[in-house]
Amino acid sequence: MTSAQTMLAAVILTALTLLGLGGCASIDKREVLSPPGVIVSPYDTAAGDVLWAVLPPLNESGTSLVNTLNVGDSIVGAVQGIRGVRCVPLNRTISAARTLGFENGITSTADAIKIAEYLGVDAIIASSITAYDPYDPPTLGLALALYSRPGRMARGSHAALDPRALSMAYTDFGRFDGVSFSGDPVTVVSEHLNARNHEVLMSVRGFAIGRSDPTSALGWRSYTASMNLYTQFATHHTVGRLIDEEWLRLARQSLGRAQSP
Repeated sequence: MTSAQTMLAAVILTALTLLGLGGCASIDKREVLSPPGVIVSPYDTAAGDVLWAVLPPLNESGTSLVNTLNVGDSIVGAVQGIRGVRCVPLNRTISAARTLGFENGITSTADAIKIAEYLGVDAIIASSITAYDPYDPPTLGLALALYSRPGRMARGSHAALDPRALSMAYTDFGRFDGVSFSGDPVTVVSEHLNARNHEVLMSVRGFAIGRSDPTSALGWRSYTASMNLYTQFATHHTVGRLIDEEWLRLARQSLGRAQSP
């Protein structure tokens, strides 16, 4: 090999090395990790986290395509993700409901409290699936009702009262108000999440941050391409709305006590 050929080979090798380093740097930039958004509870956890249980949801969607146990497990996962709240597995709640004779659901607040006391939890979530369409773009409607044991889930002493919270108007993407729960749950929310709605898609994209690979072909849209993933988004969103309402409920209670003589 001549000296000219040797120099040319060295130049090519150097260029390839620099290209390789540049490629690695660009990959590293794409692989920067982002933390996912979390739901924070308003409860006093000085003595430990609040403990909830979830009843299997009722199917009121009008379709047999939905697997209620899968949706129930997803609700449990969303509750488990709340900072300051833990949740017992769905199969334990199902077993307790069967043992107490409530395998067909509860008919009163007293029924919910019996299950909560049997499991040793602070509150029970009952739910209904009000809409279900797994085809792209998917739709999932959920209604949640929270039944609390008396004297449980007090407001955290560290949480300052925000007067603005008492008049906040939360944006919802469509509510289904045809659901009624038995007894007197402390909080009820309902959401109709249709992925054709651009506001819903913006929430899906926000949920996917820190939970999906931004370098994949679909990116955040993987959560609308898979009904299982979309269910994870929908349950997280609806449970988040439930916690929003709990912040408001406890704020009103605090304000009422402060204004009482």
